[in-house]
Amino acid sequence: MTSIQVNGQARDVNVPEDMPLLWVLRDELGMTGTKFGCGMALCGACTVHMDGQPIRACVTPISAVAGHTISTIEGIESDHVGQAVQQAWVENNVAQCGYCQAGQIMSAVSLLKTTPSPTEEQIDDAMSGNICRCGTYPRIRAAIQQAASHLAPGGK
Repeated sequence: MTSIQVNGQARDVNVPEDMPLLWVLRDELGMTGTKFGCGMALCGACTVHMDGQPIRACVTPISAVAGHTISTIEGIESDHVGQAVQQAWVENNVAQCGYCQAGQIMSAVSLLKTTPSPTEEQIDDAMSGNICRCGTYPRIRAAIQQAASHLAPGGK
């Protein structure tokens, strides 16, 4: 039995310690917002936060998250930065097929928490591990810039 903290709630799971966090979230806890993409930590669809930092849930064993705080797309709306990013995503019509968007949003939230006023280069660097097959990168960048503007003191 492993105890993990997910979106502010303690959860006990009885799974092998090498089971990837992605499958614990999806199959054991019913949290299907985190997506399976490549299974090799290359596409970013499975991005979640561990202690506020983005990680790839598809290659992170459950044993590595014990004692850490995990945040998923399902819990990001309770975070003021997460709210600003989600609102900007909607207003900029970022999603096309939508499959990668949970991972994109999680990476964007992490970026804005560490770099509140990112340059275009910083945005591109932070988001480079997240692939969007639909090519919505200009809208992703615009949404991040909008969220940063909204979060800035005196922001819109």
